[in-house]
Amino acid sequence: MASFCTKCGSELSPGVQFCKSCGTPVTPAQPAAAPGNSGTSALKIVLIILAVFIGLGILGAGTFGFFVWRVAHAVHVSGSGSDVTVHTPGGMLTANTSETFSASDLGTDIYPGAAAGKGSMRMSMPTGSMVSAVYVTGDSKDQVLAFYKTRFGSDASVFDSSDGTVLTVNKGQQESVVVTITKGSSEYAGKTEIHIVHSTSKKPS
Repeated sequence: MASFCTKCGSELSPGVQFCKSCGTPVTPAQPAAAPGNSGTSALKIVLIILAVFIGLGILGAGTFGFFVWRVAHAVHVSGSGSDVTVHTPGGMLTANTSETFSASDLGTDIYPGAAAGKGSMRMSMPTGSMVSAVYVTGDSKDQVLAFYKTRFGSDASVFDSSDGTVLTVNKGQQESVVVTITKGSSEYAGKTEIHIVHSTSKKPS
């Protein structure tokens, strides 16, 4: 292919470094890049990066999906509404508003004449168990407090305030009972609410 001087336009012989007519240095012609080569390389890089991210995303989604599948097959729920039992590999949890608890279940006596409230629950695990029950009475907070002080005796730890009282008693190292007495509960039309939590442990002491 013939080339020409960029200054005077004279035809240049192949391999010369200066124009014979005007002496202008001859710049070797650079081979033109094939159209679209740089764009194609950039596109390849982008596609590789995109493929890596998509691969990682699929891997993460697969791991999460497997975890959800394991949990879904390990946990079984029966019942509906306020009466539900959840079975897990670690134990069982029951929330049942119609279930009644005995003094043995609660670790203490139920206040005389008290009616069952909302939020009762029983939980059984390999490491221990817990029963939580709510009761309501028209008697005053002080009357309920006096009753449980008599039941627990001097072993009870008492935290008292104007609105409520918490009594805690430990029966050895494996068992505890907590009674919370709330004055004028708004949920129960101003009546006194009694919440009993009985916990037992099966762990070696």
